[in-house]
Amino acid sequence: MSTPPMIDAQRLSLMLNELRLPAIKHMWGDFAARADKEGWPAARLLAALAEHEIAERDRRRTERHLAEAKLPAGKTLDTFAFDAVPMVSKAQVMAMCAGDGWLEQGANLILFGPPGGGKTHLAAAIGLALVENGWRVLFARTSDLVQRLQVARRELALESALAKLDKYHLLVLDDFAYISRDQAETSVLFELISARYERRSMLITANQPFGEWNSIFPDPAMTLAAVDRLVHHATIFEMNVESYRRRTAEARRAGPGRPANFTTPKVLEAVRDNQDDK
Repeated sequence: MSTPPMIDAQRLSLMLNELRLPAIKHMWGDFAARADKEGWPAARLLAALAEHEIAERDRRRTERHLAEAKLPAGKTLDTFAFDAVPMVSKAQVMAMCAGDGWLEQGANLILFGPPGGGKTHLAAAIGLALVENGWRVLFARTSDLVQRLQVARRELALESALAKLDKYHLLVLDDFAYISRDQAETSVLFELISARYERRSMLITANQPFGEWNSIFPDPAMTLAAVDRLVHHATIFEMNVESYRRRTAEARRAGPGRPANFTTPKVLEAVRDNQDDK
């Protein structure tokens, strides 16, 4: 029986560093010992090491993409109350979270509804699911991103700033209507919409329907052009439900033992009267 060749572990470690295979470098000893003990063929050992390296690369890539996405913490699909927003199909949302098709086509997703209806939660949860499925996402308040683009314009670097956003398959613009009706702000916002049109996707949350977007864009022609580009390839969810925050606050005000569903005017009035008497 031939004696197996001695392995220069230090040299192997250097070679794995050179090949940028950190997972194999860390695990090869344990895998090799198991292979010797169980009599694995060489091909099985090589495949196991390669699979482990790929899995670790995917994990590290997902961690990097989650860090750069800047998603609000704790907003997941598991914690989103689909029952409270019956007009949003959970099956449709889950299908969109795969990303295939609509992100590849540069299509958009627009969430309308009053404050507190869950738009930001759903947008962040979809973004998280997409990152976990290998897509790159950036979440930003619209006003914050617009201000950064204005700075880039003043520094004659707007084109470069827009190009850097191209690395994100999905750009989430939260609170779209919360920007001032300022020519400089709206012009860079319009340029962003135009730059991503049919190329990269956007997810927008807005309290105001399209008919009221003249309060965002001072020029009616610009409003029409922006809306046209956004809706050309878009899925629209109208989340016209009572504010979750208000429902929660009313439930707390009612105290223990009282029903939490204050959707009717009479019950709301009773709750307010109860508080006034205290």
